Amino acid sequence: MKKLLIVTGASKGIGLAAAKKFLESGYEVLNLSRSSCELAGVNNISLDLSSPEWRAKSEKHVLDGVRRFGELESVVLLHNAAMMTKDSVVDIEGDSLRSVMQLNVVAAAELNTLLIPFMKPGSSILYVSSTLGKKAVKNTYAYVISKHAVIGQMRATCQDLAGTLIHTAAVCPGFTETEMLGEHLGANPEIYQQITQGIAHKRLAQPSEIADTILFCARTPVINGTVIDANLGQIET
Repeated sequence: MKKLLIVTGASKGIGLAAAKKFLESGYEVLNLSRSSCELAGVNNISLDLSSPEWRAKSEKHVLDGVRRFGELESVVLLHNAAMMTKDSVVDIEGDSLRSVMQLNVVAAAELNTLLIPFMKPGSSILYVSSTLGKKAVKNTYAYVISKHAVIGQMRATCQDLAGTLIHTAAVCPGFTETEMLGEHLGANPEIYQQITQGIAHKRLAQPSEIADTILFCARTPVINGTVIDANLGQIET
């Protein structure tokens, strides 16, 4: 029987790296996102998880897409898709906060209810949170709130699925060399130098390194309910 990775946002960044890693490890891969993953062997379903109406429009497509793989040995559901906005407590707009929460938190909850019926013992639900799920920096208000919520969501998942032998974990990447980070920080090399000075290994993490961590979580049920830092070590001041 087949093993299946269902991943959101595999067109780039950590999601793309995870799709590649799981393919190499013998998994079938189904990507749910607006943009296709261009890796050979990845199955794509186009949908916009940032829209509150995504389920009404795309639920049947997702269910049909999973059923197409036939009987499955196990499923890894990887909640990776996210958005990051520049905002603060003094200027946040409700619509902006709702949009971030929809993609980063609500869509994951909706996918869980849709896909858990396909998950046998040995399956897993994995969340990509962030270092900012445990701390905060300025001018990233909505993102920080959402990533704290992701960790709470994982912990609630662990409690609700006790006894099912489906395990869960949250991986918290530190500064990782992705398109999303580049868009948020811009191209100023001084900013990147300041960031790496606070990292024990003096460099950004690579998406492939986060993908390795995610695969480890999928294979290791003993970490059920765990928050895993993947940040190359943060220098505390």
